[in-house]
Amino acid sequence: MTDTTFKLIAIIIYMAAMLLIGWYAYRKTANLTDYMLGGRSLGPAVTALSAGAADMSGWLLMGFPGAIYLAGLGEVWIGIGLTLGAYLNWLYVAPRLRTYTQVSSNSITIPSYLQSRLKDRSPFLRIASGLIILIFFTFYVSSGMVAGGVFFESSFGLNYHTGLIIVSLVVLAYTLFGGFLAVSYTDFVQGLIMFLALILVPVIGVFLTGGPAETISTIREAEPTHLSLFAGTTVAGVISSIAWGLGYFGQPHIIVRFMAISSVKETRSARRIGIGWMILSLVGAMLTALVGYAYFLQNPDLSLTDPEAIFIEMGQVIFHPFIAGVILSAVLAAIMSTISSQLIVTSSALVEDLYKAVIKSDAEDKTYVLYGRLAVLFVAIVAFALSWEQNDTILKLVSFAWAGFGAAFGPVILLSLYWRKLTSQGALWAMITGAVVVMIWGNVEALTGTLYEIVPGFLLSLLVAVLVSNATYRPNEEIEREFTESLELLEREQR
Repeated sequence: MTDTTFKLIAIIIYMAAMLLIGWYAYRKTANLTDYMLGGRSLGPAVTALSAGAADMSGWLLMGFPGAIYLAGLGEVWIGIGLTLGAYLNWLYVAPRLRTYTQVSSNSITIPSYLQSRLKDRSPFLRIASGLIILIFFTFYVSSGMVAGGVFFESSFGLNYHTGLIIVSLVVLAYTLFGGFLAVSYTDFVQGLIMFLALILVPVIGVFLTGGPAETISTIREAEPTHLSLFAGTTVAGVISSIAWGLGYFGQPHIIVRFMAISSVKETRSARRIGIGWMILSLVGAMLTALVGYAYFLQNPDLSLTDPEAIFIEMGQVIFHPFIAGVILSAVLAAIMSTISSQLIVTSSALVEDLYKAVIKSDAEDKTYVLYGRLAVLFVAIVAFALSWEQNDTILKLVSFAWAGFGAAFGPVILLSLYWRKLTSQGALWAMITGAVVVMIWGNVEALTGTLYEIVPGFLLSLLVAVLVSNATYRPNEEIEREFTESLELLEREQR
């Protein structure tokens, strides 16, 4: 068999496994809470790894190693910022959000939680937040589909559209039928594949470059500043990189995992597993870039056309074609895990936050599950249509979508959990402010070159939330009762 055949066999086994997990989850899905939130039954390991896999996407295996390969360890600050943000998110948001969403009408989406938490009688808050999720995530999903098409094109020489169709159909199949459980279980498996690949590639690869000392020596001789954390950086640049961590507080596809975990007590174990996975994966990605840099310096007859493919290239160099195919499936796993997570959150925004808020239908649960599946299909078709042509404007929008979600939802989520006086008007105007500031700042080159747009977006959103809430606050007995009840439940469950 040829090398390509071995690789294709590995990819086919991987995709078949994803479909099998989707079928298993379909058998366990009975109602809307099951479909959108897995019946709040996820264990700590599945919660942690599914959140990590949904979060990192192809950036962990391609973007991050590529940046370090090109510019050196000065690019590590983004990884440091993300790790800090993820840790604080698990520590301060996860336990409280799990109890508060349970106490406040057993909310299963972020917009429905905010409406219930703030006792907003108008549909505007829920509709605004649902629209933000719908718009940003449709483009996000489209970007993932583009990445899947490019993956098959560059790895196997397939036509871009053929690769696009394969990735879209497989992700759509297990997400459409299995819902949140399928997404979480497949993300767990995908997280394991990504983790093992990121550990194996640098550990085995360093033997090809003569060991750790020889690898470091090779890099230093060629480019002494490549191993410096501060070379080529500025104060504003470091702040911007670390500020990526602020985005975690407002990412719907990540924090929805906190709502789905089986109990508050499990969040502690999930935090340890998740942060451990994240640190080791980021270190693996960093070491892959450095080992790859040394390898290509030591083999000048070889050339790397795309620095972002350093992880894939090293996998091909080190391993048997079948294992190299498993390494390729890790890249595909990173892409697919994010697409599926975003599809299910967008589906919930359409059904739970827009349809229910506007139509106020009293249909049976099975009908809503059907609507949820139709919503997944609708969003997937729109995203697929957008990704048929590789449109740069989509990718540019997605590049600051992380900042958009972080600035729009982050301050509101934090205040809703820790400040009794947050009002629906304060939350609404804060979300609008955060989204608008990021959209404007992110499209002005002179501004984006100085500071990452999440910093002004997050701070102004927070300021607006506090000022408007103080101006519109009126005591509400139900809010006070639920706030106190959620804290009491949190205390009981943490014992």
